[in-house]
Amino acid sequence: MNVTLGRAINLLNSGFSVMPISEGKKPLILWKEYQTKKIEKSELEKLEAKTKGYGIITGYYNVECIDVDLKVFPTIQDGKKFWGEFVSFISDHIDDFNRKFVIYKTINSGYHIIYRCSKVEGNRKLATLKGHSQALIETRGTGGYIYIYDNQVSEMSYEQIQEITEEERDILFSLCRYFHYDEAKVEVKVENTEYSGLTPWEDYNKRNKVLDLIANEFTAVKHLTDRIVIRKTNSKDALHGFIYKDTGLCYLFTTATIYPHESPLTPFSIYAYKYFNGDYSAAAKELYKEGYGERKIRKVEIEKIEIPKEDLIFPIDVFPDSIQSYILLNQKTLNHSIDYMGCSLLWLLSLCIGNACKVEVKTGWKESCNIWIGLIGKAGLGKTPSINAIIFPIAKKNSFEIKHFQNEYKKYKEYERLTAKEKKDVEEVREPVRKQLIVNDITVEALADLHEENQVGIAVFKDELNGWIKDMNKYKPGSDLEFWLSCWSNQAAILTRKTAKSSFVASPLIPVLGGIQPGIFSQISTMENKDNGFLDRLLVSYPDKEIEHYNKNSIDQEILDWYEAYISQFYNLVRNQVLQYNKFGEIESRIIRFDSLADIEWERIFNNITDLQNSDDISEYVKSMLSKQKAYVPRFALLINTLWSFETGKDFDFVTKESLLKAEKLSNYFIAMSKKIKVSSLESNELSEIIRSMKNESIEKKIEMIHKTIPDFNRSELAELLNVSRTTIYKHLKK
Repeated sequence: MNVTLGRAINLLNSGFSVMPISEGKKPLILWKEYQTKKIEKSELEKLEAKTKGYGIITGYYNVECIDVDLKVFPTIQDGKKFWGEFVSFISDHIDDFNRKFVIYKTINSGYHIIYRCSKVEGNRKLATLKGHSQALIETRGTGGYIYIYDNQVSEMSYEQIQEITEEERDILFSLCRYFHYDEAKVEVKVENTEYSGLTPWEDYNKRNKVLDLIANEFTAVKHLTDRIVIRKTNSKDALHGFIYKDTGLCYLFTTATIYPHESPLTPFSIYAYKYFNGDYSAAAKELYKEGYGERKIRKVEIEKIEIPKEDLIFPIDVFPDSIQSYILLNQKTLNHSIDYMGCSLLWLLSLCIGNACKVEVKTGWKESCNIWIGLIGKAGLGKTPSINAIIFPIAKKNSFEIKHFQNEYKKYKEYERLTAKEKKDVEEVREPVRKQLIVNDITVEALADLHEENQVGIAVFKDELNGWIKDMNKYKPGSDLEFWLSCWSNQAAILTRKTAKSSFVASPLIPVLGGIQPGIFSQISTMENKDNGFLDRLLVSYPDKEIEHYNKNSIDQEILDWYEAYISQFYNLVRNQVLQYNKFGEIESRIIRFDSLADIEWERIFNNITDLQNSDDISEYVKSMLSKQKAYVPRFALLINTLWSFETGKDFDFVTKESLLKAEKLSNYFIAMSKKIKVSSLESNELSEIIRSMKNESIEKKIEMIHKTIPDFNRSELAELLNVSRTTIYKHLKK
C-alpha cells in the first residue's frame, strides 16, 4: 500500500524534504535543488495523479539512513537470519536502540534504519558479503533519498525520527562495519629465504588461532554467524575488532595495540608483531628452528667414503649415494654402527610410508611395508646413538606433534568445563586428533586407540625390546601376541576389553625397532616363541662390533640439517602426494605392482627361498624364518622403491627390477644374521650348561672343560658368564 499525499504533506510540515516518486521509484521532479530547500505543498498536489509514492531526501533536516539490502543473500532464510543477528548485535551495544531509531521494511527484502544527526555525510558502503560487490549495508545521506514505506517495524514512525549524537552515529557505523567481509590478501614479506613446500608461516597458521595468541589482550564478546567479535580485555566502552571463522583472519579497529589496524592479521602476523616487532623474516627463521614448515634441502658436499667389505655388514648400497655417504660419515666421525643405522633407516621408511602404499605381489596377495627389527648387541656398544642418528628428524616431528596435541587438548578440556550458557558465548572447541608418530612404553589398548586416530600408522621404538618380546609368551585369545601377529600381517585387529570400549584397527601398521642384548635374546628364544611364529617375524641385526676409542673427527651441522630436510621432505611427499582417503574418511592404500622385469626376478627369488626351505642342509630354526622372508622381500622392495622414486623424481607405481634385487640383498643379510645369532645363542646355552654342571669346580677347571668341549668358544661370552675378565680366560688357557 502506497503512502498517501496526506501522509507526505504531514512529513513535509514536520520538517522533512519530500518528493514525489514515479514507477520504479524514480523521482518525478528535478530533485537535486530540494536537497537544500523543501518542495511546495501545491507542487505535490499538482503531481498527485502521476505519483506512485513519495521519498524523503536525506541530508536535509539532518536525516540519514542505514540501508540493509538482504536480497544479496542466496536464500530468504539466510537474509532473515542475518537481520535477526544484526539487530541483536546493534541493540546490545547502543543503549535504548529501539527508542532512538526508526526502522521500516523495504519492498525488496531489506530494511531502512533512519535517524537524524548533526553530522551527515554522502552515501557510503559499510559492508559487503564475501564474494559480492553489491553492498549489504550502505548509507543514504547528503545527495541521496529513500523511499517512504508503510511497513513500520520499530516502535516509532517517520514523524518520530530522533536526533542522535555524533558519538552514537560513529558507534552505529562501526558496528555495521563488523559485518563487512574484507577479502584483502595477506602479504608476508620474508627476505632472503629458501623455504620450499610448506613454509614456517603457513604451517604456523594451520596449527594456531589468533584468539589464542591475543588472549592476554583481547576477549571474545560475541559470536556471529561468520565471525567472532573481540574487545580489549577489561574495556567496556567499545568493540575493537573481529576474527573471521572461515579464514581465521583478524581485523582490529583500535590503534592502541602493537598490531596494525584495519589490516588482515594471521596467527603468523600476530606472532611476528608480538615477539619480533613485525619482522617477518626473523619470525619465520625462529619458527623454522622450532620445527614449523617443511625442511629445505640445501646442497652439501658429503665426503665419499669407501664401503667396508667385511662379511655380514649391512648392504647400504641399497640406498641412494647421498644416504650411503651420510651413514658412512656417521660411522667415521661418531663410531656409529653401519648395521644399526641401516636397519633404523628401514624402520624409518616404514613409518613414513605407513598405510599410504601397499605392494601387490599378485592378485590376492598384498603386502604392507610393516617391519619389526631387533638390534642385538651388548650394553655400551652405542645402539641408541646409532639409531638416533637416523631417526632424529621424525623423532623431532613426533615431539612437535605431542606438544601441539597437549596444548590443544588443554583448551578442549577448559571448554568442556564451561556451562551450556557459557559455551554459547565462546567458539566451539572440538576434541583434537592425536597425530603422534612414535610411542615407546604403551599398552596394546592405548596403542590401538592411538592407531584409530592415526590411520597411517604408529611406530614403536624401545631402547630395550626384551619386555615387549617377553609379553608374547602370554598367548591366549585376545592376548598381546594375537594383536601383534595381526598387526604384522596388516590384518584387522580387534581388542575386546571388559572395562572399556573395544578397539578396532582396520589396517594396523606398527613398525617396531629396538635394542636387545645377546644373552637376553637367548633367554627369549624359547620353543614357545618359535612355535607361535613370533620370533620368525623379527628381523635381527647382530654385527661384530667392539666399543671404540674416542676419535677427533666431527660431522658438520649443515650435513645434519641436510639429512633432516631430506627425511622431512620424503615424509611430506608421502603424506601430501601419495596418501589418499575415500568418501568415508578412511585411507585407501595406493597399490604398487611389480613391473615385468621385477616379476621375473621375483619368481627366481621366491623359488630360491623355497629350495632353501626344502634343503636338508638348513637348520629347522632358519627354515621357519625363511617363510617370512617371502613376505619381507616385497616389503623391502616397496620401501626401497619408494625411496629411490623420491630421490630420482620418477614415478613409483611399479616396483622395478633394481628395487627387487636390492630387497633380495636385504633379505640375504637378515637370513645370515639370524643364523649368526642362533649359533651364538646355542653356544651361550651350551656354555651355561657346562658351567652349571661344574658349579662346585674351580674357574680354571671350568675353562679347561669348555676348551675341550668347544675349542673355538667366544672368550668374551665365557668371561661374562663366569664374571671374570677376558685376561683371566687367556691366562688359564696358556697354562
